[in-house]
Amino acid sequence: MITAAILTPEHGWGLMALFSVLWIGLGLFWGRRSKSLEGHMVANRNVGLALGSATAMATWVTSNTTMLAPQFALELGVWGVLAYSMAALGLFFFAPLAGRIRALMPAGYTSGQFVRLRYGHTAWVVFVALSLFYGLTWLVSMGMAGGLLIEALTGVPYLYGMSAILCVCTAYTVAGGLVAVIGTDFIQSVIILVGVVVVAVLAIDAVSVEQVHAALAEERPMLLDVLFPAALMAIFNNLLFGLGEVFHSNVWWSRAFAMRPGVGTKAYALAGAMWLPIPIVGGFLGLVAPALGIGVSRPDMVAPLVAGHLLGQLGAVLVFVVVFASIASSIDSLLAATSDLVTNDLVHGWLRPNATPDQLRKTATQVVVGTAAIAWVLCVPRIDTLATVLFFAGPMVASMIWPIVAGLYWKRTPAWAATAGMILGTVGGLCVYFTVGWYAASTAAAAISAAVVIVATLQRPADFRWEHLKGGARA
Repeated sequence: MITAAILTPEHGWGLMALFSVLWIGLGLFWGRRSKSLEGHMVANRNVGLALGSATAMATWVTSNTTMLAPQFALELGVWGVLAYSMAALGLFFFAPLAGRIRALMPAGYTSGQFVRLRYGHTAWVVFVALSLFYGLTWLVSMGMAGGLLIEALTGVPYLYGMSAILCVCTAYTVAGGLVAVIGTDFIQSVIILVGVVVVAVLAIDAVSVEQVHAALAEERPMLLDVLFPAALMAIFNNLLFGLGEVFHSNVWWSRAFAMRPGVGTKAYALAGAMWLPIPIVGGFLGLVAPALGIGVSRPDMVAPLVAGHLLGQLGAVLVFVVVFASIASSIDSLLAATSDLVTNDLVHGWLRPNATPDQLRKTATQVVVGTAAIAWVLCVPRIDTLATVLFFAGPMVASMIWPIVAGLYWKRTPAWAATAGMILGTVGGLCVYFTVGWYAASTAAAAISAAVVIVATLQRPADFRWEHLKGGARA
């Protein structure tokens, strides 16, 4: 079994130092443009197509894409690769929503603000609670992935690697807000795309598809079964999980508010097209593990092990660079989006309604630091695998798909239907999570929520006026 680190701890600290200086320096540079609250939270609403598509793609290429997609392939086979690739539809389907959001709320800041204006206080409380829980879950999975990656490839202890990546992302997010996040995301997207292409070419040159198929047919034939039940269910589950993640999260809404009018729809569609090949390449690394005789003690670490085995130190460096960039692009986005949600919706909308923009700007930076500190505490104990951490939140995000879509397009959807859909969908999905498995939980939650919202809209329609959304600047 391959357990030894491929790079030395000195290499690991050197790479981390290089990226730390680069990202923090860029954060300070771009931070000069985000002195105001508007600049910090929505990048002065002036993000164009290139930066918009790059930041969306880079944010969606999380450690889960580069590490969990290979785990899907290792455990669920070819269908597992397809299942994870379904997450691209989250970006594709959000593309028209981004344009709708920008048109309905030209002065908006957060997804929570939309829910409060559209559905009222009760729905807002439920939405913010679910959204913050999911955001923290995603953030914890990113921090864990960073520590695991650095330890597996370099031997640097998990706690040190995890702490380093959280501190670096916190530093440049505090320095530059969303402007710094989007700027670094652009560079990270280039690194990710180039690195994935190089790893894919070298891997295919080292082991053929025929060899992979022969090894799977002999040792793990279930992975080639087109009727593998868990894998088939995972396809639909991951599709709905991806939709729920994107549709509700302030990570994506903040970018919709930050993009120039007319840019959001194009940017998200382009981001989905750029993202789609990445989990396919990552999944291939998971499928070659049996062919190479690699024993994998943690399935979520299969990609670094395979790349290191095939390509030696070069492969280890490439995987380190790609995954470090993908993790950073997600952590910074989560910190910024969570800060916006807490600052705008909780602090300004509830605790300090008379706070000035300068006071809120200061609060936003404090929330970034506080959120990172909470994530660090939760990352210290290693919580099973990344899939366990992430998919527990699946029913919660899937239950918010229909309330969001209906709220944006159907003026007759009543507020109580959105609240009931989120609550009943979450409860029903979690029941399925514990009784059936993670691969069916999001599907169940989305189905229950959809039934509640659609039936309620048809049976007891309301009459919302879209003009009520246009007046919402800060909460």
